Amino acid sequence: MQQQAARRGSAVWALVITSVAGFMAALDNLVVTTALPSIRKDLGGALEDLEWTVSAYTLTFAVLLMFGAALGDRFGRRKLFMAGLAIFTGASAAAALAPGIDALIAARAVQGVGAAVMMPLTLTLLTAAVPVARRGAALGIFSAVTGLAVASGPLVGGSLTEHISWQWIFWLNVPIGLALLPLARLRLDESYAPNARIDVPGTLLVSGGLFGIVYALVNGQADGWTSTPVLAGLIAGTALLVGFVHHGFTHKNPMLPMRLFRSRAFFGINIASLLMFLGMFGSIFLLAQFLQGVAGYSPTEAGLRMLPWTAMPLIVAPIAGYLSDRTGGRPVVVAGLALQAVGLGLFALVLEPGVSYAAQLPGLIVSGIGMALYFAPAASVVMSSVRPAEQGIASGANNALREVGGALGIAVLGAVFAARGGYESGQAFTDGTVPALWIGAAAVAVAALVALLIPGRGEAQVPPVEAVADERVPVAV
Repeated sequence: MQQQAARRGSAVWALVITSVAGFMAALDNLVVTTALPSIRKDLGGALEDLEWTVSAYTLTFAVLLMFGAALGDRFGRRKLFMAGLAIFTGASAAAALAPGIDALIAARAVQGVGAAVMMPLTLTLLTAAVPVARRGAALGIFSAVTGLAVASGPLVGGSLTEHISWQWIFWLNVPIGLALLPLARLRLDESYAPNARIDVPGTLLVSGGLFGIVYALVNGQADGWTSTPVLAGLIAGTALLVGFVHHGFTHKNPMLPMRLFRSRAFFGINIASLLMFLGMFGSIFLLAQFLQGVAGYSPTEAGLRMLPWTAMPLIVAPIAGYLSDRTGGRPVVVAGLALQAVGLGLFALVLEPGVSYAAQLPGLIVSGIGMALYFAPAASVVMSSVRPAEQGIASGANNALREVGGALGIAVLGAVFAARGGYESGQAFTDGTVPALWIGAAAVAVAALVALLIPGRGEAQVPPVEAVADERVPVAV
């Protein structure tokens, strides 16, 4: 009886610690969006600096996520979780104390490093601590908490910015991180996967490639698309990513085995996820600024007015999950992506300097329903697209591609905005935002078409074992 009570207590502590850590990491994806006008006012900086304020976090988070999980497997999951949490907490303090925009961007990049080590290990530690019979409920609570973080990010960021200062969106993490560190040391059990492979060459290739391309997209308008740094970024970045793909085909234990993309389900859901986040993140980056700089709302009001979009998954996701169980994942994912594309198109149609909130509401609601329909079955589709031994790395790859999509979305839509508009006036901002939203809508519409590749209910999701029998399965992360 005492042993059962001890195990139950250990599982509860693991759920609390990992959920709070996951909340912090997920919150920092969007919490900064409604603070951008205040950051620009206090620290200065051009459009490209604001883009890097968001993308520095998402990019380092994306490219190091699977590497961080492998480090935890090799050197101890609790130990690396605590290291990631310490880095994230320290970088949050550095961001709050940043004297200029460059220091803030650097701190955000380090925050992403900490989150990349910490976040994938939260699920591993939670799964190990919770008995199988209660694991589904525990993972459901964890997912709900991280979903709430994404939904509340713009509102939390806006409220703190308006009522205290933008620095407090980062200070908020510090006492929480400092409280979690001793709890993690005392309440989490250490575990290892000693045969885990650490793919340093793959990490360097994908990191360098994505940085080069995002750098070129972010700085292209300011430096000139034919300038040496921009062309070098595009050419070198593309070459490194091609090398990463080749590495994924030929290396014995790559961080992302390219053979997984032979599965129509894996290819369809992951490319669709990348394009979905490209359109969604880039649009939120611009719309959060539009609501304050052009529509005249305070940061808190802007965050509240985005809730029909960002918080809709909390309401619709249970219905979407039920529909997915009845019809299969493909129709729900495709419908969700199509609605998200329509929602962005509705924004683009009505946006002007004097637009009312009532005119924006249909776009917000349709986008929110679309996002909810996409999110609910996406994880299930990812997991069913590969063999059980590969589910860990499949989940890590999907999360990484989402973050990559977000970073690319801010870069691509920011480049369109810079080419067609600017911050000079409300009209100039609108002139840049509208074509960027159409690009975002087009990217999500293409995602809906790609998602049609996902096999329907009753069709085989995973390629035959014979097709990959000669290759070693990497250790799941």
